[in-house]
Amino acid sequence: MPKYIALLRGINVGGNNIIPMTQLKKAFEQRGFINVLTYINSGNLIFESDIDEEITIKTACEELITDHFGFSIPVGIITNTELAEALANAPAWWNCGADSKHNAIFVIPPLTAAEACAKVGETKPEHEQVSFFGKVIFWSAPLATFSHTRWSKIVRNKAMYNCLTIRNANTTLKLAELAPS
Repeated sequence: MPKYIALLRGINVGGNNIIPMTQLKKAFEQRGFINVLTYINSGNLIFESDIDEEITIKTACEELITDHFGFSIPVGIITNTELAEALANAPAWWNCGADSKHNAIFVIPPLTAAEACAKVGETKPEHEQVSFFGKVIFWSAPLATFSHTRWSKIVRNKAMYNCLTIRNANTTLKLAELAPS
């Protein structure tokens, strides 16, 4: 049975779109998802489903949020296999160096990683490193110059920002550990 990771965008941030993880887990179980596991309060779920089409899973998750919690948010879906493959192809510089932020930016279709990178434009190599594999954009930037990066400014482009959800390297690696392929 396929194993999925749902990455809910923009919940439990700044007092907005509050969803208790226990209620979220219960709602997913009631919807028929199997072996549901939540990880930290930022909207990460791992589950199994006999549905084998990601767009159908994505739609079901988004409808579930609207129906149970009364607001609409984008949900990124990645299989455990896709995540493991992306991490196996992560650039050597990603998640290296305590003086830098290391993030995984998950692209929510219909946007692709290549399109997102093209829209952000050429990076500033002195301030950031960016690479992608599949639905995952790997991004690292020194803390000292973080505010000078192109990728730190994506929040200004609401249309694109709503098609992305960001997790730090530690969370991304833990999700892969909790959902082995």
